[in-house]
Amino acid sequence: MPQVRVITDDGEQFGVMDTRDAVRLARERGMDLVEVAPNAEPPVCKIIDFGKFQYEAKKKANEAKKKQVVITVKEVKFRPGTDEHDYSYRMKHAREWLTDGDKVKATIWFRGREMTHRELGARILEKLEKDLADVAEVEMRPRMEGNQMFTIFGPKRHKKADGSKQEAEGRRREAGGARQEAQTRQQAAGDSSQKPSPS
Repeated sequence: MPQVRVITDDGEQFGVMDTRDAVRLARERGMDLVEVAPNAEPPVCKIIDFGKFQYEAKKKANEAKKKQVVITVKEVKFRPGTDEHDYSYRMKHAREWLTDGDKVKATIWFRGREMTHRELGARILEKLEKDLADVAEVEMRPRMEGNQMFTIFGPKRHKKADGSKQEAEGRRREAGGARQEAQTRQQAAGDSSQKPSPS
């Protein structure tokens, strides 16, 4: 790399320089020469404080990570013959996870001859859907894969936006009604003032 284009962190441009001169310039300023665009012709290097650059990059990455919403998929497993007590226990766990914002995969495992009674598994998933209807919505309808049937639930989305729109619309109507009423009163007052007084 005989030559590079040199810029500083605040946008100052030194143009194309010999690499050695660029390194010397950076050192004179107590900074580092960092290649930022290796594929450019010639490559672009920046005179910066590399330690500070790394710190700020790490800080930005951490801030972006904090803003990310992590949704995990948790699983509850049933058998075609799962009794009511076990069903309730697993259903409560699914409800807690969905309330916390996670997705839930509900799986029915079939063994041997149980595969001929898939309707039993379908009934469990149907019951689960009804029991979780207030906190979940189905993202994937029940389907078979090998010896298991599964469905996926996601947390229910609250329609706050729609509610606020309706509320705003209601306020607009009330304001419009009040304006119309005021105009009617004004008109009535004007009409009464124009009536001839009795002689």
